Amino acid sequence: MTAWPEIVSSSLTWEQAHATLDKAVEGLPKELRGKRPPNFVHSVWELVEHIRLTQKDLLDFMADPSYHEPKWPDGYWPPAEQVPTDAQWTKALEGIRADAQALAKFTVDNVAKLTEKIPRRTGQTYLRTVLVAVDHTSYHVGQIVAVRRLLGAWTAS
Repeated sequence: MTAWPEIVSSSLTWEQAHATLDKAVEGLPKELRGKRPPNFVHSVWELVEHIRLTQKDLLDFMADPSYHEPKWPDGYWPPAEQVPTDAQWTKALEGIRADAQALAKFTVDNVAKLTEKIPRRTGQTYLRTVLVAVDHTSYHVGQIVAVRRLLGAWTAS
């Protein structure tokens, strides 16, 4: 049986109850990355970059003693209706994957302190912060699928 820290860490990338981020963006035509569907507030790009920025922030929140919270909301979202370059798109997806791996590794490597409060914070534990990352990413991956459906660019498999 898998130990609970491994289950938690695997939840950062697993595909069980919903699509993974990679599946949600797979095959998205380049010209639709920055397109907002009618009556929807974000494009796939905005959601992808928001996931990256927020996940990086949560990782820094736990690990960086000199952490300073970005300005809300500007520090957590790309510019409105920005169309990403190929390099920005690739960098965002690679950043999400790398930070998810770092969070997973942290979870498994620091089992003894997961329920401890993070020093210099306002009472949050390490485990709570990892679970926020899992929940946050999952929520926005669902939105990516919804945006793709509204754009007619999603084929359920």
